[in-house]
Amino acid sequence: MSTVARAQGSNHFSAPQRIAGYTSGVRTAVSIPDDVFAAVERLARQTKKSRSQLISDAIREYVARHGQDATEIMDRISAELGQPVDEFVSEAARQTLGRSEW
Repeated sequence: MSTVARAQGSNHFSAPQRIAGYTSGVRTAVSIPDDVFAAVERLARQTKKSRSQLISDAIREYVARHGQDATEIMDRISAELGQPVDEFVSEAARQTLGRSEW
């Protein structure tokens, strides 16, 4: 993971040079509101994670939750196999997956 530095007095993150011991990854720069940055700082300290790890975890979870729904994928496969879609089972799976951490 790369680290991210915050320019003094700014919400703009910029990536410094790679630090020995970190895995390689894509470095990027983003601008976020001050309150979001402060929340990230607090949570990173509380969880004993780097900002980079915390932000990476958050983005990974967001993508998993907002990507193609697993139920839609199963329904499509079921349709391709010619099996009827059980709406009750589909809705129960959707609700269960919505409450699950990926």
